[in-house]
Amino acid sequence: MITMEEIFEEIQASGGVTPSRRLRDIASRFPERIAFRDKKFGIWNEISYKEFWLQVNYVGCALNHFGIGKGDKVAIHSENRPEWLISDIGAQAIGAISVGLYPTNPPAEVKYLLGHSESQILFAEDQEQVDKALEVLQDLPDLKKIIYFEDKGLFRYESEKLMKWEDFLEVGKTEFEKDKEFVNSRIDEIKSEDIALMIYTSGTTGPPKGSMLSHGNLEWVSSIIPEISFTPGIDNPEYLSYLPLCHVFGRLVDEIIGINTIGTINFAESIDTVQQDLAEIQPSIFPAVPRILERMHAGTLVRMRDASKLKQVLFKTASYFGNITAKRRLENPNDLIAKITNFLAQIIAFRSLRKKLGLLNIDNAVSGAAPISPEILRFFMSLGVPIYEGYGMTENSAIATGNTPDKVKLGTVGTPQAGTELKLAEDGEILVRHPGVFKGYYKNEEATKEVIDEDGWLYTGDVGEYDGEFLKIVDRKKDIIITSGGKNVSPSEIENNIKTSPFIKEAIVIGDDRKFLSALIGIEYDIVSNWALRKNIAHTTYRNLSENEEVQNLIWDEIQKANEYTSSLQIRKFRMLTKELDHEDGDLTATQKAKRNVIMEKFSDLIEDMY
Repeated sequence: MITMEEIFEEIQASGGVTPSRRLRDIASRFPERIAFRDKKFGIWNEISYKEFWLQVNYVGCALNHFGIGKGDKVAIHSENRPEWLISDIGAQAIGAISVGLYPTNPPAEVKYLLGHSESQILFAEDQEQVDKALEVLQDLPDLKKIIYFEDKGLFRYESEKLMKWEDFLEVGKTEFEKDKEFVNSRIDEIKSEDIALMIYTSGTTGPPKGSMLSHGNLEWVSSIIPEISFTPGIDNPEYLSYLPLCHVFGRLVDEIIGINTIGTINFAESIDTVQQDLAEIQPSIFPAVPRILERMHAGTLVRMRDASKLKQVLFKTASYFGNITAKRRLENPNDLIAKITNFLAQIIAFRSLRKKLGLLNIDNAVSGAAPISPEILRFFMSLGVPIYEGYGMTENSAIATGNTPDKVKLGTVGTPQAGTELKLAEDGEILVRHPGVFKGYYKNEEATKEVIDEDGWLYTGDVGEYDGEFLKIVDRKKDIIITSGGKNVSPSEIENNIKTSPFIKEAIVIGDDRKFLSALIGIEYDIVSNWALRKNIAHTTYRNLSENEEVQNLIWDEIQKANEYTSSLQIRKFRMLTKELDHEDGDLTATQKAKRNVIMEKFSDLIEDMY
């Protein structure tokens, strides 16, 4: 049995390989190792690396049969599932370019993404995604085939472009039997400069842009896996796949790190069952985005408020020792007293809590993709699960900086990763340079020149503070607020402090060219509803609950608590959002980031009322 130490030695010796080449190697050496577990009807089904590689061959052969060759685009519109990665790597293996769509993309966005990318094949999950494509099919002349993974509800659909996944694989199998070396030969022809993926930006300020990542970018990222802070030195690593695979963070974890470390990728039954699946799998690796961590934090605090007196006492006692652990570990990761207090906290309450959260086997984890409050990180560190904030973006293959167990400073995104150069422009914008920097935006040379200079420096669009060791993100350059008094304010710092409240889901800080700061607040409906029921506050809808005076007093108390931790100007007024923000309504990007300009226009009456 190969150990993680041996795997790391292999990775360093190889200098980095593409996912398809690494998969081919694993399938020949460790064919029976479990690549995937996929939960259907409550039962986990397993797929070996041998079967994974075989199906990749079938996909590559079938795509070739339908006229897909080097440089052609293949789109995938689905939740995370084995077919996603099989389709993705099958396309990459023959030199085609994979394009991921978010499951929440509405028809108008599907039309834009498929049309702009000139995708010729679409892998669609089910009837919902097929319907979106069929609705705009007349505007997609390049689209040859729609391959669907689930056939429920699609029996009577008669479009000649539709094909079942199983039938598609049969075509591939037939072609594979004719030439079993076809995919192998195509993999060997791939060059580092060839494009492997197109990942579209979230489009907070305009139409999404197609970021082109090359096979060379992926090779370099795989070469530094032993240096990436959130890869623990454990054998047979278990992953829970829930970060969207169409996002660079999800692809980094599941496809590049997961396959390179010969891990087992467990696919969550749905985004709604992530917490339950975490508890069942107890993965050894847990990459997270702030929203998931904020939800875990809020849920824990609310459960403790409703718990018995004994459980509350045990939790408070464990928290006392946990806070000592967190404080001392920040000063010295190997502190002896921290080990003792952590042991006590685990015995008293935290071991059972970690098991319920699905974090029992996790020694450390990473938070990325968006800023997070240091208070949330401190909470998890007190539980004995240090979560280290990192920083990256699509345009640099998700690699830039990261905190590590040996080098951590809360409130920062850590130090530059291996092989990464970093500096600040005169206005504080963060510049990054390394072999993972993307090749540019598809069909948008002007935008490419705006972000990559002649010397290869990537202009990230983020403003930061860098002391030569640790990097702190101030905010997105375009989001910095300048008050009428000329004070520069980072809204994300204030918003993250506010969102540490279990009752608050969304916070949008307002104040550009204004005399003071205000905020639009969206409640965490389930938690506030539970609070209201215990207070005998009758309510029916989100709006009805948000407009309740007692709820508004609760939220104001939470904002005032957050104000105490804010280093810049404080929030003086707020208004409640009258609806939950939604991607399909245009309020959020596909990555659940608030579209400030859209929200400020949509709720302009609430904003003007505050001023």
